[in-house]
Amino acid sequence: MPARSAAESASPAPPQGALRPLSSRARAIAGSYLQRILTARVYDVARETALEPARVLSRRLGNQVLLKREDQQPVFSFKLRGAYNKMVRLAPEALARGVICASAGNHAQGVALAARKLGCKAVIVMPVTTPRLKVDAVQALGAEVVLEGDSYSDAHAHALTLQQAQGLTFVHPFDDPDVIAGQGTVAMEILRQHQGPIDAVFVAIGGGGLVSGVAAYIKAVRPEIRVIGVQTVDSDAMWRSVQRGRRVTLPEVGLFSDGTAVKLVGEETFRIARALVDDYVLVDTDAVCAAIKDVFQDTRSVLEPAGALGVAAIKQYAAAHKLKGRTLVAITCGANMNFDRLRFVAERAEFGEQREALFAVTIPEERGSFKRFCELLGPRAVTEFNYRISDARVAHVFVGLAIQRRDEAERLERQFVKQGFATVNLTDDELAKEHVRHMVGGRSELARDERLFRFQFPERPGALMRFLAAMHPGWNISLFHYRNQGADYGRILVGIQVPAGDEAAFLGFLRSLDYPCTEESRNPVVQLFLQ
Repeated sequence: MPARSAAESASPAPPQGALRPLSSRARAIAGSYLQRILTARVYDVARETALEPARVLSRRLGNQVLLKREDQQPVFSFKLRGAYNKMVRLAPEALARGVICASAGNHAQGVALAARKLGCKAVIVMPVTTPRLKVDAVQALGAEVVLEGDSYSDAHAHALTLQQAQGLTFVHPFDDPDVIAGQGTVAMEILRQHQGPIDAVFVAIGGGGLVSGVAAYIKAVRPEIRVIGVQTVDSDAMWRSVQRGRRVTLPEVGLFSDGTAVKLVGEETFRIARALVDDYVLVDTDAVCAAIKDVFQDTRSVLEPAGALGVAAIKQYAAAHKLKGRTLVAITCGANMNFDRLRFVAERAEFGEQREALFAVTIPEERGSFKRFCELLGPRAVTEFNYRISDARVAHVFVGLAIQRRDEAERLERQFVKQGFATVNLTDDELAKEHVRHMVGGRSELARDERLFRFQFPERPGALMRFLAAMHPGWNISLFHYRNQGADYGRILVGIQVPAGDEAAFLGFLRSLDYPCTEESRNPVVQLFLQ
């Protein structure tokens, strides 16, 4: 049965409890895997993970969202299920020679843990782009790590070369019936843990091992449950393959969701997914970052990007189909997140939630115009404000504002223009989001008599206006940099042009504010880059 388009959002979701008819071929595929999954050997190393409600997200979406917590496995991913089920079935002489695999990280940890349990040698080939956290975890389990290539496909080719040279047994991360059956035990647990109605299960797809095992078990036991595959927009090999009716090799893959960065899906996983997966959802980086935040708010756990794909897809799918009162399951399939990536995730989550809008606004370079623009913002929360004096006639400011819906950004743009401030909406501009917001500033010949101060403003409406209202009208703001960091106070850098004769009045102004501040005018960094 062909899957529907990932972009086909207008079609209604099937009614709750409606049976999805399966072709005889699809029934045969599901039936052939049922016995394999029921007899899979996984619990020597894996544990039955929780199926728990995401209460905050459920209330927000108006649907019951359940999280299958595979991030709680000993290696923080489902991958040990399939790896161990494959390796425990190897002949003793094969185990004695050792095993090899290629992996972006999670399968590697599964193979390494299984090898330690079974007492055999393991060589793991990983892409050079693999997060250091995963590399260290594999080495800590006693496996030998070889870094090669930029993606899983590159690492896979090198692993095959080493396999031939060293006589090792290759343990495929997804395109192997025993691996697929091991991953299928996730679905077996879901249906045992929640025996009531389930409308859909959302499954991240890299090479397709997890979605194949999950779809095979669900369609054999409860075919009315929809299985929805999820990929990122820049690593959508399975989606493209299903649409074309043949496996498609991607020339490049996005690396943010490194656990699903696969250029070519497996032959067996393609065969199963094409027959059994009901639909596909493609999500972007911002949506994944927002989903990581959603899961953290509900569980206080931090997923890796691949682990959050299912949650991102539930939000997108429920909105597209206007679902209410349904039961939707996301498999949170991994939590091997590099700590250093959290800054990027936090930054982009606001866009994924459609709660921040960015603008480039041009205002007259004259006394009071900055204050007039801030008054126009009213009580709306400012998330970012970057400005550096550079032109005697006009000022260009980079502004971030909190919004509730994406259409608010367009309304704000029209409002600014109506009040005489030329405005460009940058909310969907990748260059602005990734780079320009951090580059506003620099030296300026117009910044004479400038003094720089670091302030701590309380994060509450009116703090900025209080600062501007207290300023002498003869003093000019030549630089302003602020970014909401989620704390109870904001860190702000302000450049103020103060005539030499106004020193006493200026000190009085600082005392009256009662905002902690530090003068940075003589800081070497300021002198190197701003003056």
